[in-house]
Amino acid sequence: MGTPRQRAVLFADLRGSTALYLKLGNSEAATVVTHSLAMLGQIIARSGGTVVKTLGDGLMAVFDDPEQAVESAAGLHDALDRIAPVPAGLPGHAPALKLKVALAWGEIVDVDDDCFGDAVNVAARLLDLAGDNETLTTGPLVRNLSSDMQERFRSLDRLHLRGRAEPVAVMRMEGVRFGDTESTLQMNPMGSALPDGIRVAWQKQERIFSSVQVPVMLGRSPQAQVCVADSRVSRSHAKIEAHGGHFYLTDESYNGSYVQFDHDAQVLSLRRSTCTLHGSGVITLGSPPHDPDATRISFEVLSFADTLPQW
Repeated sequence: MGTPRQRAVLFADLRGSTALYLKLGNSEAATVVTHSLAMLGQIIARSGGTVVKTLGDGLMAVFDDPEQAVESAAGLHDALDRIAPVPAGLPGHAPALKLKVALAWGEIVDVDDDCFGDAVNVAARLLDLAGDNETLTTGPLVRNLSSDMQERFRSLDRLHLRGRAEPVAVMRMEGVRFGDTESTLQMNPMGSALPDGIRVAWQKQERIFSSVQVPVMLGRSPQAQVCVADSRVSRSHAKIEAHGGHFYLTDESYNGSYVQFDHDAQVLSLRRSTCTLHGSGVITLGSPPHDPDATRISFEVLSFADTLPQW
């Protein structure tokens, strides 16, 4: 057994491989996924990290330097955006792969070519919450970064992770490059009060749901609490759930769901995956928010201590 030491853990997971296998077939799709994972491993190595193991469509890596881990995460997203979804010689027009990443910092021990520790568990749980093209990390890792790198992160509040009794301060890495932000994004490692409800508005309708009134179904079905009459929308397209005092959107459709938070140009694309809803923003079903025909579903996470709910 190795000596415990402080290190950064990175989990990365490729999204969209199921659609890729349907489009290309097993052999060609496996080649695309293998090619993409190999490229991610090369970027991690160039950033000073070590790939510990691959996990289906993803991988786990460790870094001695937390700033190298952050640089690597940014490099993984940039590289996947630049490359063609299908290598030369394979059929074109395949669905592009998406990437989600989670980082954590803490004491890790090496055992038989694997790594164990609380940071490993936290990073793995964070990956479950991350959306497509999103990187989540923890307060301890961000506090070990330079002030310039800290500006890259925005607090998502203290979130409850599966298997942990106490909530964890979670931050999201912004899509802009270092130094490109016009103003400093303020972190709040302690988080704010846990939300009590969520306001949802669409097509001149508005409702407020408390945490005990979820799940809220979004879809084309007349039985859906948020009913959207659009052929691109599944009958039961997505749902809003509450766990541990926080709200989450889970996509259950074929065409996917999209989330854009206010004052944030980045659009999160969900394909049978989940993201945390915080603050306020817009949800669209079956097509992205920039589609003029998309039904825009506005949301705002509420604290009833500050807001008078209208039932």
